[in-house]
Amino acid sequence: MSNEEKAIKATYFSIIGNTSLALIKGVAGFFGNSYALVADAIESTTDIFASLLVLFGIKYSSRPADDNHPYGHGRAEPLITFLVVGFLITSATIIGYESIINIQTPHELPKSWTLYILGAIILWKEYSFRLVMKRSKETNSSSLKADAWHHRSDALTSVAAFIGISTALFLGKGYEAADDWAALFASAFILYNSYLIFRPALGEIMDEHLYDDLVEEIREVSHQVDGIIDTEKCFIRKAGMKYHVDLHARVKGSITVKEGHDLSHLLKDTLTEKIPELGNVLIHIEPD
Repeated sequence: MSNEEKAIKATYFSIIGNTSLALIKGVAGFFGNSYALVADAIESTTDIFASLLVLFGIKYSSRPADDNHPYGHGRAEPLITFLVVGFLITSATIIGYESIINIQTPHELPKSWTLYILGAIILWKEYSFRLVMKRSKETNSSSLKADAWHHRSDALTSVAAFIGISTALFLGKGYEAADDWAALFASAFILYNSYLIFRPALGEIMDEHLYDDLVEEIREVSHQVDGIIDTEKCFIRKAGMKYHVDLHARVKGSITVKEGHDLSHLLKDTLTEKIPELGNVLIHIEPD
């Protein structure tokens, strides 16, 4: 299964899971008198649209290179990640605003059975986070990583809701707003996670140097190629699920231009074979 297929399959998993949970949370929050659960449902609803954006981004970014896009369409992925972050910020703002309104408005205590719903949701969302995060690492997908953090944010907002409802039920009358304070805390945490998702995507767009481990792996593989004495500059740019490399390789200064040309092709083929996540590899030959 290719990286694109793995990523698309993980995104469909997110869409189906978020749709189901949005319905469950909304109904349970309404009948269970819990705004923390309603807030959770709002986030899950935005997660559905965010996952649809991720699906579009993965499919579009996996298009092959063409005349107008010689490096492929991978940069669509971090752009989609920015939109996903926008959804997170929007949902956090709505949750925070409604929480403040509810804190100031007297209301009844949440129903105790909502805790069972939340317990199941927490376990499911943490499992979803681990599964999608694993796929994001396997595929080098920044937008899939953002989708995974949606699941973790959802799990943590559910934990906050669980604590808030438990506090309200345990302390009784006068503490009805504990549920709403939990939702307010959750909105702040979502904003924090939004930054954590946004920062690496921005680095990808700006061609920031973030790939020291991959540079070392490229150098190790290069040294295995007969005729390559050493490597010098190694610049890496990430686009979608691929890494584009500019590499300076040192060879004997006495060889012919054709021999140097052949060596550069051998090095490029070896790198793309040993490190499948590499996209375009540009080799510059330096005389030793």
